[in-house]
Amino acid sequence: MGSDEEINPEKNPILTLVNKFLRVTKEYHGSSFFTRINGQLFATPLFIVTLVVETTDIVFAADSIPAILAVSKDPFIVYTSNVFALLGLRSLYFALAGIMQLFHYIHYGLSLILVFIGVKLVAGGAGWFEIDMKYALMIVAGILTLSILFSIWFPKKDKDQNDEEHSDESVEANENK
Repeated sequence: MGSDEEINPEKNPILTLVNKFLRVTKEYHGSSFFTRINGQLFATPLFIVTLVVETTDIVFAADSIPAILAVSKDPFIVYTSNVFALLGLRSLYFALAGIMQLFHYIHYGLSLILVFIGVKLVAGGAGWFEIDMKYALMIVAGILTLSILFSIWFPKKDKDQNDEEHSDESVEANENK
């Protein structure tokens, strides 16, 4: 997000694949995904945008499969959690992005949760030890709660406020000389 790298949507693999099989118009046609021009069927840019966004959701949902397998081996739980991931992951991402600004220690908590899930998966797969699902969920909830509480208890200092404190200290140091 913060890089100066230029994004070229024409090089998107999904867009390249769609262009091989479908004709795509250059302009939108209302809220239609497809339109007929001179009797030929064309996809609209709205269809392409929707396809790219939903493909991203599927990638994120597939990425969450190891995490849910760390919590439960029940196929129903794994399946339904991924269905819900497909339905709500994008909105959860934007909610989390807002929370990350609000609670500055939450990214450490999320990192610790990923480490815990990785250790749980490896240890369970290797047969070293198993962590019961209720304890795993309690650990995840505890880490998340602590990261939020630490953000509240130890607020982030603003850069301007920090600069003011340093300038006040330098003024006092010069006055004492």
